[in-house]
Amino acid sequence: MSNHRVANIMKSSRWLAALAAVLLIAPIAADARVGGGGSTGSRGSNTGSAPAPTRTAPQAAPIERSATPTQPQQQQARPTTNVAQAPAAQGSFFSRHPFLTGFLGAGLFGMMFGGGFGGAAGMFGMLIQILLIGGIAFVAVRFLRNRMATQTGERAAYAYAAAPPRLVEPAMSRSSVPLSGGAAHSNAAPQLAVAAEDFGAFEKLLGDIQSSFSSGDLAKLRTMVTPEMLGYFSEQLSANASRGLENKVEAVKLEQGDLSEAWSEQGIDYATVAMRFSLVDYTRRLADGAVVEGNQQVRTEATEIWTFLRSKGGTWILSAIQQAA
Repeated sequence: MSNHRVANIMKSSRWLAALAAVLLIAPIAADARVGGGGSTGSRGSNTGSAPAPTRTAPQAAPIERSATPTQPQQQQARPTTNVAQAPAAQGSFFSRHPFLTGFLGAGLFGMMFGGGFGGAAGMFGMLIQILLIGGIAFVAVRFLRNRMATQTGERAAYAYAAAPPRLVEPAMSRSSVPLSGGAAHSNAAPQLAVAAEDFGAFEKLLGDIQSSFSSGDLAKLRTMVTPEMLGYFSEQLSANASRGLENKVEAVKLEQGDLSEAWSEQGIDYATVAMRFSLVDYTRRLADGAVVEGNQQVRTEATEIWTFLRSKGGTWILSAIQQAA
C-alpha cells in the first residue's frame, strides 16, 4: 500500500472521528416538553383559523387534534318571501276570481254586448254590481298595499339580521406588549384588552405547566389546562410510561413573546400568544436513568403559539398549543 493511500485513509478516519464527536455532543431534539411538539386543542370559533402573525411567530401550524369541529362555515338556507319567485302560470285574474266574473257577466257585460239593463230591476242590479265592484276593488288595493309593506319590513329585518356585527375598536394599541424582553410587535388588532398582569399570568403558566408535566402531576395540571388539553397530556404521559421512558423539562425561560389576538365569545375570553422560550429538554429511561433523547447539559429553544381562555372573572388556563411553522 502506498504512502499516499495510507495518508488518505488516516485523514478520512480523523474526519469521521471528529464528525462522530460533534454528533455525540450536539443535543438531539427530544420534544419532551408538554404537547410533544404537536398542535392540539381548541381556540373557540377560531380553531380552524390561523392566528394573526407576530414577529415572534410569523406563521403557525394548523391545529391537528381538537375537540372543536372545524368544518367550513356554510350559510344556512333561509326561507324567502320574494313574490317574484311565485309560479308564473297561475291562470288569468278572472279565472282566479270567478265571483267577479259572475257579477260582471250578469250586469255590465250584458249591457255592453247587447243584453240591455233588463228593466228597472236590471238597472238596480247593475248599480248594486257597480257598488260591489268598487268595494271589492278598494279592499283588493288595500290588501295589496298592506302585503307589500309587510314584505318590505321582512326584507329589511332579514337584511339586518344577516349583517355581521361591527366590532368596536378597543383602546388597546395595535402593538403587542412583550411578555419578556425583545421588541415584539404584532399587526393584529386585539378585540380584547389584555393587561400587564395577564401577560405575567401567561409567562407563569408556561413554566408551571411544563414543570407539572415533567413531574407527571396531573392533579396540578388539571387546575391550569382545559379538560381537553389534560386528556392529551395524560395520553402523552401514558405512552411514555408504557415504553419505560420519562420526559424531563427543566429551567424554562421565556425569551420573547407577543400577543397574536385576543377576543371574547359566549362569555369566554381568549388570548393567543406567540412565545419563544429556552429550556433543558430531554428523555431518559426509567430503568437506569440513561438519556435516550436530548441533552440534559444543553439548553434548546422552541417557539410555540399558546391560546389561553378564562371565564368572566376567572383565571387564565391553557386551551391550545400550536407549533411555529
